Amino acid sequence: MSDTPTSHRTDWFHKAGWGVLTHYLTEATTTADEWNRRVDAFDVPGLAGQLEATGTKYYYITIGQNSGHYCSPNATYDSIVGIKPSRCSRRDLVAEIAEAIEPKGIRMMVYLPSGAPNSEPQAIERLEWTNGPARNAEFQLKWQAVIAEWSERWGRRIWGWWFDGCYRPNTMYRTPDAPNFETFAAAARAGNPDNIVAFNTGVINPIIPVTPYEDYTAGEMNNPYEPVCRGRWIDGEQYHMLSFLGPWWGQGPPRYTDQQVIVPTRGFVENGGVLTWDAPITDGGLIPRPFVDQLAALTKGLGDLAR
Repeated sequence: MSDTPTSHRTDWFHKAGWGVLTHYLTEATTTADEWNRRVDAFDVPGLAGQLEATGTKYYYITIGQNSGHYCSPNATYDSIVGIKPSRCSRRDLVAEIAEAIEPKGIRMMVYLPSGAPNSEPQAIERLEWTNGPARNAEFQLKWQAVIAEWSERWGRRIWGWWFDGCYRPNTMYRTPDAPNFETFAAAARAGNPDNIVAFNTGVINPIIPVTPYEDYTAGEMNNPYEPVCRGRWIDGEQYHMLSFLGPWWGQGPPRYTDQQVIVPTRGFVENGGVLTWDAPITDGGLIPRPFVDQLAALTKGLGDLAR
């Protein structure tokens, strides 16, 4: 673990200590109309109130994933992919949640895969995505343009990105020629130069950094008891882990007692790390009550560790 400058993009993230992520997703068979009706019914004030009640200081939502549906409009994506009607929602759910939680002292962050939606053949073709060990330079240039549009629109309403599926970093991103990790991170920071960025290469223990162009470790873990946090920094990055409270990502009921959630979180926070917990979310945009209660119990259990 190495020293870093006294001022770092992740200072606020470190101070927060822990936060919440929810997978707000749908199936590939969902129509554009069905998706818009679902997103339109999302209870933003209700979710904001729940997050405030848990005591969390940051919140991630998935913009989209493999189905090709996204909870925010994106003209660049639509112009490239050409699917009509658009699978991007009319409502900018990310912007609305960010606006609702900011006055409560909660920062908005977003999750996005690093590849094309693998259940949408037209998107795969038009984005020029190839599965497997391919350079995918044409795809990356298009995907960076999509990311930059979102980042520029949201500006300082969002404060970080967690990019999933960077499973072939040596083939796709570790190159001196653009596109690469540097240009990927720059797209995410197009609207906010202080956005913190992490690239996930899969479940790897011990947690390790991926590139100097990220700010914190992605830290995906199925078992939150496996990693040991020995300090805030690892090779100049904020040490961070992401795991789930339920039996799997986005599922319930809780798999741990309140105390079993407090223990690993305390181990991270008191040693300078950050831990993000995934919780389920309903189609209507609310976290099930058992998870809200458990997260509130976590805040209470960590009361003496407030930074």
